[in-house]
Amino acid sequence: MKVHSFPFAIAYADTDAGGIVYHGRYIEIAERARMDLLRGIRFPDGDVGFVVRELNIKYIHPVFLGETITVETVITKIGAASLSVEQKFVKDGEICAILNGNAAYIGADMRPKRIPDAVAAPFIKE
Repeated sequence: MKVHSFPFAIAYADTDAGGIVYHGRYIEIAERARMDLLRGIRFPDGDVGFVVRELNIKYIHPVFLGETITVETVITKIGAASLSVEQKFVKDGEICAILNGNAAYIGADMRPKRIPDAVAAPFIKE
C-alpha cells in the first residue's frame, strides 16, 4: 500500500512543561492518522471494525510546540483477521518516532473475525 500522509500541527496541549511533545500524545496523534486512513471505508452493519491489540513506539528525536509533523502510515501486513501498521512521525524529512502496531478486526459479537474483502481491498497491493 502507498504511504498515507497526515499533517499535524503541535499545540500547547500536546506538550509537557518543557514544550516537548508528551510521549503519550504520540498514541493519540497516531490514532487520528489511522482514522484518517480509514475514512470512507464502510464496515458491514454490526461489525466493530479494527481494535488496537499491540503498540510499540521508538522515540528518536523530540518534537516541539509550534512545529508541524507528518505521520506517514503504511499497512505492512494483512492477515485473515488482523493487520499490522507502521507509522513514522516525520519533521522536515527527519524521522522523530516510529510506531508499530497490530489491530484485530472485531465483529458484532466482539470476537475476532475475518476481514471482509471490501474492507481489506484498499490495503492490498496491486
